[in-house]
Amino acid sequence: MAPSIKVGDTLPKGEFGYIPWAPELESHASYSHSHVEFVPSKIDTEKDWKGKKVVLFSVPGAFTPTCHVNHLPPFLEKYDEFKAKGVDVIAVIAANDLFVMSGWARFEGCKDKIVALSDPGAKWSAALDLSVDLTDRGLGVRTARYAMIIDDLVIKYVEVEPAPGVSVSGADAVLAKL
Repeated sequence: MAPSIKVGDTLPKGEFGYIPWAPELESHASYSHSHVEFVPSKIDTEKDWKGKKVVLFSVPGAFTPTCHVNHLPPFLEKYDEFKAKGVDVIAVIAANDLFVMSGWARFEGCKDKIVALSDPGAKWSAALDLSVDLTDRGLGVRTARYAMIIDDLVIKYVEVEPAPGVSVSGADAVLAKL
């Protein structure tokens, strides 16, 4: 799969839902019995990422085996290395809804280090030829496994995994390109 965007292109506008992390979310209390508000928010790439260095990596699904064990955790473990290289924002994106993404981020311990974004139906990713149809596995259309480095809305790195597993979209590969 080849994305329709390439290094040097301006990142196409995207709006993604997410739930901002707050310490109160760590209680895992029931939505209906909690004083915590799970307030859906939006990230507008043109507004919120202008002037920033962003690492965006995509997984086919929260809690899915490779994503949950091999893809997200190394980004969290190497958070300080990313920050030392001038990264302002690390974000993970998937086709899951924003509540699932929030729950996964809390389970993984992302706190305010990695923003978990929802790309419902992988619509934004699909527009960039960065989606994968996993209907035959009961998962529907999902975001492909990919990574980008975005600097002031300009793509500096974009790679899609050529096969199952994590290589070009993993934390080490992205760090090497910063």
